[in-house]
Amino acid sequence: MASTGGHFVQLTKIMAGLPSGRAHFVSTARGDASLLVGYSHETIPEASRTSRLSLARCAWRILRILLRHRPSLVVSTGAAPGYLAVRLGHLLGARTVWIDSVANVEEVSMAGRLARPHSDLFLVQWPHLAEDGQGEYRGSVL
Repeated sequence: MASTGGHFVQLTKIMAGLPSGRAHFVSTARGDASLLVGYSHETIPEASRTSRLSLARCAWRILRILLRHRPSLVVSTGAAPGYLAVRLGHLLGARTVWIDSVANVEEVSMAGRLARPHSDLFLVQWPHLAEDGQGEYRGSVL
């Protein structure tokens, strides 16, 4: 699960090795499906911390997807919809992985800071962030 753009591109690179029947991708743009030959994809509304209504709509759609698919693992690279997916996935008993975007060079994103307590694995893409105790570093995506 990821917002469209760089967050989603990073997620597709991370998940590229999964068998097509094992992964279901969710993003905030229909056009993202073109990056996913052989994988299933659904869209959700974009959400922003500045609009409670957009957050509620997005959360409702994510909850419906999670209840329908009952994933054992939820992976996100971020932004507000990704945080909602990790939070709701965790509440439903799925294992959760947050991979903070490579764009966050100086510190973990706000969504990442919110997702950390609900993540079974919290990864950063810059070694110095791991040294500062902001997450685990296991390499970068790009």
